[in-house]
Amino acid sequence: MIPKLIISDIDGVWTDGGMYYDQAGNELKKFNTYDSAGVLFCRNLKIPVAIITGEQTEIVHRRSKKLEIDYLFQGIKDKLTVAKELCDNLEIKLSEVAFIGDDINDLALMRSAGIVGVPASAPEYIKKYASYITKRNGGEGAFREFVEYVLNINSGNILDFIV
Repeated sequence: MIPKLIISDIDGVWTDGGMYYDQAGNELKKFNTYDSAGVLFCRNLKIPVAIITGEQTEIVHRRSKKLEIDYLFQGIKDKLTVAKELCDNLEIKLSEVAFIGDDINDLALMRSAGIVGVPASAPEYIKKYASYITKRNGGEGAFREFVEYVLNINSGNILDFIV
């Protein structure tokens, strides 16, 4: 199944999960540019990408705007409800969604999505809910690897989708 939507958490997936603060109290996050290619693959295939995160930061807003992410939901405690509403609006089923998350706040959505990924750095008790565990840790290109996995299971070759 090629998903009709890919949903991702941010902290622990696109980042290493760390929260960095400078002396002025500004929060910093490090993103890996590898994940940008995952978004590009989705865009080329017209698969929308959504980010659903419990945090509320301008950093994530700016990153999603730069990458032209289709849907951004921040400050979300109940990710499953937001995902269901988005699926209803897109007239798709949760079983047609690929989701990558990394921790307990992602479990409800993990149990409902069609394809589920977790980064290698996720806790062991979270990994048992995954269809795929990336070789990369969060913040090291785990989102891109998950997208490549999802596309490869459908064709056997990621290049079939991007060339």
